[in-house]
Order: sequence, then structure tokens, then C-alpha cells
Amino acid sequence: MYDEQQRPEQHGPLAGFTVGVTAARRADELGALLQRRGAAVLHAPALRIVPLADDSELLAATKEIIDQKPDVVVATTAIGFRGWIEAADGWGVGEDLLDRLRGVELLARGPKVKGAVRAAGLTEEWSPSSESMAEVLDRLLEEGVDGRRIAIQLHGEPLPGFVEALRAGGAEVLGIPVYRWMPPEDIAPVDRLLDAAISRGLDALTFTSAPAAASLLNRAEKRGLLPELLGALNHDVLPACVGPVTALPLQARGVDTVQPDRFRLGPLVQLLCQELPARARTLPIAGHRVEIRGHAVLVDGALRPVPPAGMSLLRALSRRPGWVVARAELLRALPGAGRDEHAVETAMARLRTALGAPKLIQTVVKRGYRLALDPAADAKYADA
Repeated sequence: MYDEQQRPEQHGPLAGFTVGVTAARRADELGALLQRRGAAVLHAPALRIVPLADDSELLAATKEIIDQKPDVVVATTAIGFRGWIEAADGWGVGEDLLDRLRGVELLARGPKVKGAVRAAGLTEEWSPSSESMAEVLDRLLEEGVDGRRIAIQLHGEPLPGFVEALRAGGAEVLGIPVYRWMPPEDIAPVDRLLDAAISRGLDALTFTSAPAAASLLNRAEKRGLLPELLGALNHDVLPACVGPVTALPLQARGVDTVQPDRFRLGPLVQLLCQELPARARTLPIAGHRVEIRGHAVLVDGALRPVPPAGMSLLRALSRRPGWVVARAELLRALPGAGRDEHAVETAMARLRTALGAPKLIQTVVKRGYRLALDPAADAKYADA
């Protein structure tokens, strides 16, 4: 719980917002970045990573590379590359694999992969500054791939167009399946995340892999909640993807996403720091500047946490600022309130206490409640 008396500079740009995290890998890092900027984080890994150290496909692909030298090997993830080398060691062919990799054009998708490559005693020939597989593809096609054998360390998700483009250019492509994505063993956290998104208990939902996005959509469809989830993502819950490949399953369902220019966690968080405050409703009320966020309100820059029922009432009032909203309408905005209008009065009293400025909301006897919009703003909102 935040201190109600804290000054504006004591909270981060994401204070008052709730962000969902679907990542399996690096979820702790992403969650820490978000919390450091003030966000409340709801984490539910939409997938789990299953290593294939004992998988016959990986062993067969490894032996094929050792027996028949490829021209190019593309390493796509650090965890996958390390897992591949460790699996080869376990089969007793680790040194043979390393010897073979020393004699090929080795491409590393990003700095973490580059670190794993060098930790294995190898040196990459090239790594894209963008960490984008699209840039890797462009380089290969510019070099010419006709007649070349290209091995790609797969990372549990499809690479749309990548393999097809290489094969269309005349390359022989060998996939190295190091690990796979599987549904989580405990589906309950995913269901809670889905319910939170659909009920608008989230302000943003982050995706760092295409399989995680596809898995969440599939789970929603299995529960019969896909239309509700798509409605939330298209209107109220901001879908933020680390890059364009991650966004493909969402875009295929008609969901527009936001993505950072650089496909990394830090820029993804910075993008949320810009997007979420910009989407918040800001109103001049009773001489105060009131900014309505997901689970809190900024009153003159001071953060005021508000209970869920209070936020429901405040959003209902803010949709028609300055206008009287009837108790019956406010009652419909309260989840699970039934038909007792006394519930509105109770929730309203708690809302006023939470805001710390009771005069922000006026009671209109026998009619309902209204936001005490400043007179100078009345004409603006009346004409809107």
C-alpha cells in the first residue's frame, strides 16, 4: 500500500497501473523493471520451456551437423545454445560438435547469444545490432544462399517466413530443436490473468514470445472467453509486445499492439511508461488536477490508491464529467452489488476517503452523484 501523503516525485511513471506478464523466461527481470517504475505486476507464465536433452530429434540433428558440415549455423537464444552444447556433452559428442562449429560461419542473434557462443570457446562471425532475425535473414540473402547448408538453432517458436525465404533462395535448411514450449503444468495462474484482463483489472498485458501470445489466446478460446479477451485488448487493456514476431498471433486475431523500436525488455518497459500515463483520464475537479489510473488516482500529483469498487464508480462518473449520474446507473457499474443501492453509498464513502478530498464528488439529493468539474471546464465537457 502506498503512503497517501507521498509527494509526486516519490512514485514512478507506472504507479497506479497493473501490468500482466506472460513471460516464462526472464519474467523476474521484466517484473522487477516494471515494479521499479511503480507498476503492480500480475505474472502468469503462459508457457513452460521443456529442454530436449534426451530428444531423438536433437541428437539426430547434432549428428547430422557433425557428419556433414553446414556452411552457416545461426544461434538464436543463449539458453538454447547452452542447452545444445550441454546435451551434446551428455551424449559424448560435445567436442566433435565444437570442432565442427569452429569451421562454419557462426551467426549470433544478439549479445546474450554472443556471450553463450564465446563461453563455449567459439567466436561468432557476425551479430545484428537490432537482435532481429529479419536482419539475419537479410544478411544471408544478400550473401546468397543457393546451394548452401544452413543450420538454425530453433527456439521453441516458429520463425514466420524465415525458413521459407531461405529455401526459396535455394538453401538446404536444417532445424536444431533444442527445447520446446509446452502449456504450464498449473493453468490456474493463466486463468486468473485472463479473468483480470477481461474484467479490466489490467491496464496492459505484455508478451515476449509469439508462443506465449498464442497460448493465452488458445486458453481463452478453450474457456469460451476469446471474444471477451479480444474486446478487452482492443479497447481497454494495452497489448504490448517485445517485437513484431511476438505480435503475429495477436495481429492474426485483429488485435493492434504496441512495440518498442528496439526489441528488448528495457525499451518495452519504457514504452509502457509513455503509453499508459498518456491513456489516463485527467480532469480539473474542485480546484484539483485529478488523473484516473488503473487502481489509483493522482490528486495534484499525489498517489491515492482506490479500492476496485471505488474505481468502478469513479470511471462511471468520469465518462460524463460534471453530469449527474443516477444511483441506479452507478449500481450497475459495481461488480456483484446486486440491487441494493446502499452499496453505492458505501462504496462512494470509501472512494471519497481514498481520494482524500471529499469535495471532488458532489451528492445531488434524490438524483445521484457528479464530479465537481471546475466551472471553466464545464462548457468544454458540455459541448463534447
